[in-house]
Amino acid sequence: MNQTRPKVKRSRALGIALTPKCVRYFERRPFPPGQHGRARRTTSDYKVRLLEKQRLKAQYDLHEGQLRRAFDRAVRRPGKTGEELIVELETRLDALVLRAGFARTIYQARQVVTHQHVTVNGRRLDKPSARLQPGDVIEVAERSRGKAPFVVAAAGAHAPERLAPYLDVSLPGLTARLTRLPLRSEVPVLCDEQLVVEYYSR
Repeated sequence: MNQTRPKVKRSRALGIALTPKCVRYFERRPFPPGQHGRARRTTSDYKVRLLEKQRLKAQYDLHEGQLRRAFDRAVRRPGKTGEELIVELETRLDALVLRAGFARTIYQARQVVTHQHVTVNGRRLDKPSARLQPGDVIEVAERSRGKAPFVVAAAGAHAPERLAPYLDVSLPGLTARLTRLPLRSEVPVLCDEQLVVEYYSR
């Protein structure tokens, strides 16, 4: 998914830093872009819910249709719809590649998968939206391990500050296993998922 809008501007518009590189820019100018960015803007219940939905979509780099389908699946599951939605998104292959520390951003994780650098249970998989189940093993393909981005990843350069407790990761070996489904409290996504549920349920 290609976004023509600069990620720094998207970060400022959404109120969250979408990449590590955006952090310093966002901290320096923590207000929406444009000449009226500092001005007080009117808000509404719809706008609050829309913004929260846009934040969630941006953090997983999704199209609107992808998020809507994930929501529809979450509604059909037992449990809280908002939490089920986060679990649905967090068990995507590109999200788990990011959490394992094999990529620096969700954008790089998506590219790594689509360029067939990743295998799941020994088979090459190039679909970022593939949903994994507990017990599935993610590995960087043998032929790709000598490439510079993966040498850097194996050294721990992209390891998250807080390791995902639902993943058993070996960075030197560039392997990770999904041990169980994540809990909402363990997923490092900035979102009030209940507002997203309310947006789609309106």
